[in-house]
Amino acid sequence: MRILIVEDNDELASLLARGLRNEQYAVDTASGVHTASELLATNRYDVVTLDLGLPDGDGLELCRRLHDDAALRPSRVIVVSARDDVNDRVAGLDAGADDYLVKPFDLTELLARLRALHRRGDVVESTVTIGDLTIDLARHRVVRGGLDVALTGREYALLRYLAHHLGRPIPAEELVEHVWDRNADPFSNSVRVIMSRLRRKLGEPDLIRTVTGVGYVLEATP
Repeated sequence: MRILIVEDNDELASLLARGLRNEQYAVDTASGVHTASELLATNRYDVVTLDLGLPDGDGLELCRRLHDDAALRPSRVIVVSARDDVNDRVAGLDAGADDYLVKPFDLTELLARLRALHRRGDVVESTVTIGDLTIDLARHRVVRGGLDVALTGREYALLRYLAHHLGRPIPAEELVEHVWDRNADPFSNSVRVIMSRLRRKLGEPDLIRTVTGVGYVLEATP
């Protein structure tokens, strides 16, 4: 999952980004409406956490744009604001937000809300089982043939994204967009290298198939 944090408090944005990255999310940050709009126009985000009190524009107006403009809209928007009045929460949800989180909050609550939002999408199960491979999405645990598979954060994030789209070939460009942040080099061979390491660690038979000219697909063996 790739997340854009729109927050003008640099310290809070840094804390959130670090915490989310520790959970293997790809994270970009923006301190205002202008930067956020530029990033949204050039990248695909699964979730935007959006502060309302931004220095160069109205967060609610940006929320409405995200909701109304299919070219900008991410899958989900969580308003994160110190405005805790009922009318403020109603206004945020009416503007198109999927959730509203009042500051101050604990990172664990934001993580729980991210999981809840994602369950509204394609993946409902917390555990994905493919043959003798089990991916525990809640505990970040991967087991194959009864043995734990030790993966790096990036390897796990890559496997998790493939599991969320089980059976669908995923282009390398899409993996970069959702698993790597904006500092990644889309022209590098990073996807191929990480994919090779992941397949080697998962062992045989190989559950990740390369679809020539398309991408990679996670599927059960015939």
